[in-house]
Amino acid sequence: MTVNTLSYKTISANDKTVNKEWVLVDAEGQTLGRLASKVAKLIRGKHKPNFTPHVDCGDNVVVINADKIVLTGNKWQDKVYVRHTGYPGGRREITAEKLLAKHPIRLVENAVKGMLPKNKLGRKIYKNLYVYAGAEHKQEAQKPKKIDLNQIK
Repeated sequence: MTVNTLSYKTISANDKTVNKEWVLVDAEGQTLGRLASKVAKLIRGKHKPNFTPHVDCGDNVVVINADKIVLTGNKWQDKVYVRHTGYPGGRREITAEKLLAKHPIRLVENAVKGMLPKNKLGRKIYKNLYVYAGAEHKQEAQKPKKIDLNQIK
């Protein structure tokens, strides 16, 4: 009895074999961290059977209604986002509540970016995320497929 060894080869995706899709996610009523972890999973491509860690095999994700995101507890007042201008004494802090009022898409962008790898690939796949504050988006031409995040594990 002979075993066909060719069937046991590991299939590794590359730029030519990868199939990228456009996905639409509605953030209305979603908790920020849970939404961000599922979106990061979609962008990375970990939900696909041909996932390869060193290749951009994830989907392009469009997030709408980012201004209707939910935070639990006192995080609206207690969660602080820190950045630095680059000048001495240039540390700037802003609460989640003020950041939502000023730049609503940055809440989602910061959360998803923090869940991606901190390397060249992470910076490349972060560009596959498109966040919009309202219900309108500029990717109608790509015909994104609407996904219910509550069905994703």
